[in-house]
Amino acid sequence: MSVGRIHSIQSLGAVDGPGVRFVVFLQGCPLRCHCCHNPDTWELAGGQEQEAAALVKKALRYREYFGRDGGVTLSGGEPLLQAEFCEEFFRLCHQEGLSTCLDTSGILLTDPVKALLSHTDRVLLDIKYTGEELYRKYVGCSYQPVLDFLDYLDEQSIKTTLRQVIIPTVNDEEENIRRLREIARAHPCVDKVELLPFRKVCQVKYDELGISFPFGDKPEPTAERMAQLKQMLKY
Repeated sequence: MSVGRIHSIQSLGAVDGPGVRFVVFLQGCPLRCHCCHNPDTWELAGGQEQEAAALVKKALRYREYFGRDGGVTLSGGEPLLQAEFCEEFFRLCHQEGLSTCLDTSGILLTDPVKALLSHTDRVLLDIKYTGEELYRKYVGCSYQPVLDFLDYLDEQSIKTTLRQVIIPTVNDEEENIRRLREIARAHPCVDKVELLPFRKVCQVKYDELGISFPFGDKPEPTAERMAQLKQMLKY
């Protein structure tokens, strides 16, 4: 039986996949995104240990709230670091008739990850930028593994939502939106694209950890600019 390291649980989440969802935030992430809202999830050694079967029992308590579209979501941190645990959790959820959703950066595509994806109904894929240079500079990894991950999702016909946090002066230009739109159109598995506004409410977490928030000096996007960029996705 797999044991995972859990950062926290949101019993009735409304923004991490379709409908109302039981959201599990896993501990551990290999990335150091300059816009990260959860620096307290970085270290894999943190969090609390939890068996997959016990976690499913917790999720089942909220089944009546899920309705037709809701279910469970694994987020993080980066769930792919604990792929074996996540696979068991999703497999057991499917046995109970629960819909599964994976919120990920898509940086790994190992055999355990592929096994996890075989029990995944939807992926929320965080495409942070649409170019190699910005990935290297602001994420600390290459852009190519994310594209490879998306190609695999398309091959397996796994429903996918592309997500991107819009950060003024970094990726809020029309060219980035055009590239994101092209990526979506080239992958039929993508049925939704979400642009999320950059927020700095996480500053308190960085302060508590005694580390610098790399994008603490970046402005938050206005509602008007977000509306403009979302409109560009339609053309």
